[in-house]
Amino acid sequence: MNALRNKVQLIGNLGKDPEVIELENGGKLAKFSIATNENYKNAKGEKVTDTQWHNIVAWGKTAEIVENYLTKGKEVAVEGKLVNRSYENKEGEKRYVTEIRCNELLML
Repeated sequence: MNALRNKVQLIGNLGKDPEVIELENGGKLAKFSIATNENYKNAKGEKVTDTQWHNIVAWGKTAEIVENYLTKGKEVAVEGKLVNRSYENKEGEKRYVTEIRCNELLML
């Protein structure tokens, strides 16, 4: 059950081309966002689509796959874990980020 403590699975479409950074040690980091859609009917019976955006980060070989094969609009399945972090921007304000650290990627 430990594997289920922090596990995220999403299927969605890339909102823009991935951003890939080559690290000093030769490794790679890929950042991209995907949109997931949920459809439901509101109280008036009208169909409503709720779109959620998710920030994804991938490292190493997974980042290389992202760099070589993913572009805006592609549908992917992502599995990973939820990560929260914070940093200070140039103005000294503290910013908080929630993202999914991708462990597995499937192109659909």
